[in-house]
Amino acid sequence: MNENLFASFITPAIMGIPVVILIILIPSIFFPSSSRLICNRLVSLQQWLIQLVLKQLMTMHSIKGRTWSLMLISLILFIGSTNLLGLLPHSFTPTTQLSMNLGMAIPLWAAAVIMGFRHKTKKSLAHFLPQGTPIPLIPMLVIIETISLFIQPMALAVRLTANITAGHLLMHLIGGATMVLTSISPATSSITFTILILLTILEFAVALIQAYVFTLLVSLYLHDNT
Repeated sequence: MNENLFASFITPAIMGIPVVILIILIPSIFFPSSSRLICNRLVSLQQWLIQLVLKQLMTMHSIKGRTWSLMLISLILFIGSTNLLGLLPHSFTPTTQLSMNLGMAIPLWAAAVIMGFRHKTKKSLAHFLPQGTPIPLIPMLVIIETISLFIQPMALAVRLTANITAGHLLMHLIGGATMVLTSISPATSSITFTILILLTILEFAVALIQAYVFTLLVSLYLHDNT
């Protein structure tokens, strides 16, 4: 129990060289592209799931917004696979790093906002000042709406980081408690072990849900600006 609670969140390095880039590239191995006319069951299931998720994301978008389909499906696959790989023992989860999540959120949010100001300038500016606003409140509302706009990418990144980090910390704590209780009270340790299994199943669901939520919010920002 003397192990550092946050040791699993430290960026791994080999001979002082960070290997986080190699870890980020690992999920791409699990999504092979088949050149055959008839694919095997695994690739067929993968393509069916991709088409299902893509159809759900692109239903509300215009033709201009649907040009982002490849970007959005790549985003959800990357985040989902990275979150799932992070549940393996002694593994590193890049999505627990706020800097990485900001690196994904800020460019996508900025691209959507710039697209909105470029193609729908009046509509984008109208968000800063709701219709019928009293004149004395105009400066305050413009400031509030501007702040809320710039908070969006931060909220995206913090939501993903907090949910993944909290789950890993909880699993770490319950796992450590189970090991300690094994020699003290086997009956109690079996209860905590059952809780740990249920929590692990929940974390699998959270890993996929958070990938979907992150991508869905980026899709909504895109929809508001196209």
